[in-house]
Amino acid sequence: MIDKPLLILIAGPYRSGTDGNPQVMAANLARLEAAAWPVFAAGHLPVIGEWIALPVLRSADAGPTDPLADQVLYPTADRLLAHCDAVLRLPGESAGADQDVATARHRGLPVYHDIAEIPHRTPQETM
Repeated sequence: MIDKPLLILIAGPYRSGTDGNPQVMAANLARLEAAAWPVFAAGHLPVIGEWIALPVLRSADAGPTDPLADQVLYPTADRLLAHCDAVLRLPGESAGADQDVATARHRGLPVYHDIAEIPHRTPQETM
């Protein structure tokens, strides 16, 4: 058990294999978000790069299939990883998630492949 909450990036497929289909991307985001509660319940703070990158794209009048997306999605994850303590890599083919794992390992951050691997935090939250 640990006493400090970890900021954990949830990484997995978002655009990969979707051919730009918004419904498939939405389903992929929902799968990433489904891991957020278990991370939070373990006493940590989950974060998904798309939660930050998609509003940035919208503010530039762009979306995840626009050419600008590659200049926002990957750099957002890289910048976010500078603040994260760990990565939870969900299954599925994803160049972006693989890049997140490589960046995390390069920075010496733990990479978990199952929620059960994440250490539970001792409940010492303060108000």
